[in-house]
Amino acid sequence: MDRVDLNSDLGESFGRYTLGMDERIIPMITSANVACGYHASDPAVMAKTVSMAKEAGIQVGAHPGFPDLMGFGRRNMAVTPEEAYAYVLYQLGALEGFCRSAGIKLQHVKPHGALYNMAAKDYALSKGICRAVADFDRELIVLALSGGQLAHAAKDMGLRTALEVFADRAYEEDGTLVGRGKPGSMITDEEQAIARVVRMVKEGMVTAVTGKDIPIQADSVCVHGDGEKALAFVERIRRALKKEGVKVCPLRELGL
Repeated sequence: MDRVDLNSDLGESFGRYTLGMDERIIPMITSANVACGYHASDPAVMAKTVSMAKEAGIQVGAHPGFPDLMGFGRRNMAVTPEEAYAYVLYQLGALEGFCRSAGIKLQHVKPHGALYNMAAKDYALSKGICRAVADFDRELIVLALSGGQLAHAAKDMGLRTALEVFADRAYEEDGTLVGRGKPGSMITDEEQAIARVVRMVKEGMVTAVTGKDIPIQADSVCVHGDGEKALAFVERIRRALKKEGVKVCPLRELGL
């Protein structure tokens, strides 16, 4: 692949609590996944994040999560596909209001945290998420884990789908992410992270936590905006991809 999107989860501050380095990350990426008030963020943060993204000329996507501010949306919740549908639709409407006010369009939808990880393994839950996207705006791109059930559900429903890989997360052999509570789940070594990204984009392969190489498709690379290495990862990954002849561009320009 000679083109790839570079995304980050942003707008995750809340009230007086500041999380991440949004102002420094935004100029380095092409797509921003903006929290919608359930797992993080608030109306003022959403407005500010959308405004910063517009000023930087990058694309905005919704980052809906479980209604779990205290757990940052990383705790599994027992929800039905119908409840997931309602949660996602509600959050899309919230962020769309700020985008419309700023005169920009939403580009994509990427679930957050536990909702993302559960959807990667649960087709029925994924269908609930995708129904919300389809009913809200069928032009939106679903950003999903490469090889996961959300990607399958989105494609089955005829939605535009982009497959995502992670610069700073380890993989299980089945292509899912290693749980954050397990040793080695986060990639903190910059050289290792950069080498993994280049290989995923250029070769479509990644080494799982077991040491086995597994196939993977990289339409978009995610670097978490709240990670301690986030800024260094983004800067060095961009340089490495450019050196390899890979153009960094938003999802809209990938011809999905």
